[in-house]
Amino acid sequence: MRILAPIAAIAGLAVITGLIAYYGFVSVLAAVISTKWGTLLVVAARAIALAAAGGGWWLLLTPLTRGPYAFVAVRFVREAVNSLFPFAVVGGDVIGARLLAQLGIPANLAIASVMIDVFVQVVCLLIFVLAGIGIVLELAGAYRLGAMTFVMLAIAVPAIIGFFLALNFGAFEPVVRRLVAFGEKRQWVAFDHVVDIGSRLQQIWRNHRGLSASFIVHLMGVFFGASEVWIALFFMGHPVSIAAALAIESLGQGSRAAAFILPAGLGVQDGTLIAACAIFGVPAEVALAMALIKRVPDLALGIPALLGWQAFEGRRLFSTGK
Repeated sequence: MRILAPIAAIAGLAVITGLIAYYGFVSVLAAVISTKWGTLLVVAARAIALAAAGGGWWLLLTPLTRGPYAFVAVRFVREAVNSLFPFAVVGGDVIGARLLAQLGIPANLAIASVMIDVFVQVVCLLIFVLAGIGIVLELAGAYRLGAMTFVMLAIAVPAIIGFFLALNFGAFEPVVRRLVAFGEKRQWVAFDHVVDIGSRLQQIWRNHRGLSASFIVHLMGVFFGASEVWIALFFMGHPVSIAAALAIESLGQGSRAAAFILPAGLGVQDGTLIAACAIFGVPAEVALAMALIKRVPDLALGIPALLGWQAFEGRRLFSTGK
């Protein structure tokens, strides 16, 4: 995996570069510049969606004395690591659990919360993709759907069923051991003596009110993410309907999830967005520009989050003298 991830990242960048060259650098650049303030609004929309995801994560552990702000901040770090670091996506989630443990949440509860939070996100993403497929089928027919969408469904559905069965029949211990080993290998003290994760998973799973609230907030955040597509295309002079924006974003997110080995779905997500936009009459160079604009929040929000994480780590190490 360590070897494949950098290679995949280079391949993804090569695909994006090829797409820009194919559709014309000048045309794509002109489309990007035409957004004016639209790019800032896209960044703001991403920040709202991530804040909602952090709030949904916090709701899993309610009632909890610690407020949602820590969960929101750590959620930004999780996203930044997953989007910008060229290694397995689980990295950001493990780091998120570790940060929660450092903030006073019991380590086993932090790990359990991340596992169920990821599960809830996958369920919401599946619903979102199915909604997008429904819109495309209604407007264009099945032949317009990309194969990557069905690959994503083929991966997500068994994953959801498997996780549900694992929570109810205790088959999650191998996954837990891998997560703990990941932290111990890096000598993360917060992962020492992590025991009884099974009961913590059950504790969260049986908190029906918190689980339901988390699901609703996550689902709203996922659907709100389509506003990025709507805003970008509106400011580029190619407005689409809300339904079309939902369909385009859902197919893009589905392809990104299916191409999980690629950091941030480089190349695959961009190509899928171009194909999805074509269904609704958006020119390819405009669609590619929109895809590039959607990557601006990865940097604009991700870099400050990573710097904040490193500052927190540095301050903690300085205070402990380790």
